[in-house]
Amino acid sequence: MSFVRRSGRMSDAQERAWSELAPRYVIEVPRDRAATSILPDSEIDPATVWGRDAPLVVEIGSGQGHAIVHAATSRPDTDFLAIEVFRAGLARTMLDADRAGARNLRLVEANAPEVLQHLLPEASVDELWIFFPDPWHKKKHTKRRLVAAGFGAIAARVLKDGGTLRLATDWEDYALQMREVLSVAADFQATFEGEWAPRFDGRVLTAFERKGARVGRDIRDLSYRRVARS
Repeated sequence: MSFVRRSGRMSDAQERAWSELAPRYVIEVPRDRAATSILPDSEIDPATVWGRDAPLVVEIGSGQGHAIVHAATSRPDTDFLAIEVFRAGLARTMLDADRAGARNLRLVEANAPEVLQHLLPEASVDELWIFFPDPWHKKKHTKRRLVAAGFGAIAARVLKDGGTLRLATDWEDYALQMREVLSVAADFQATFEGEWAPRFDGRVLTAFERKGARVGRDIRDLSYRRVARS
């Protein structure tokens, strides 16, 4: 239940972005054994990191950053955190964020479960987004999927009472797996009726989503509310 760092060279512009913009955008974290791991007990204070108290939205697997940069630019009163293991994607995210003047966005290069377990404080997140995560569609790889048994408890830890977990995928079997996993997660309650949630209008339509629709895949949205802690 983790992301695997993908190979890929960065362009010269991305290398420059990392060198020049990472000090502003990237949260440096203590590492455990792996390059994208996080040492336990490395919790941050969001108010210190962002320099204010504001609602916090976290996106897992932010990719090239299209969705989160658009959201951060559109919602300046909210803080955003992008989690990604693909460094070239983080560099692209920083370039676009800098051009857009998004100062309410931070990035972390790390495995998502470890961010939720070790970096973010309990009950610190207002919304958690998982849009088009790697489907690991080959049967022998599906065990690597993020949203699997046990994920609900990890996500629930960081969400505030009443906080929202939003998911989207264009792989039908993964959508069914997500729904099954969260239907038995005691800390979550579906916010939709019927089989699927309506499309989240806060998610900008990306080329990735258009491509999935173009080849005939149905885009499935899911949305859950974190129930109050007892």
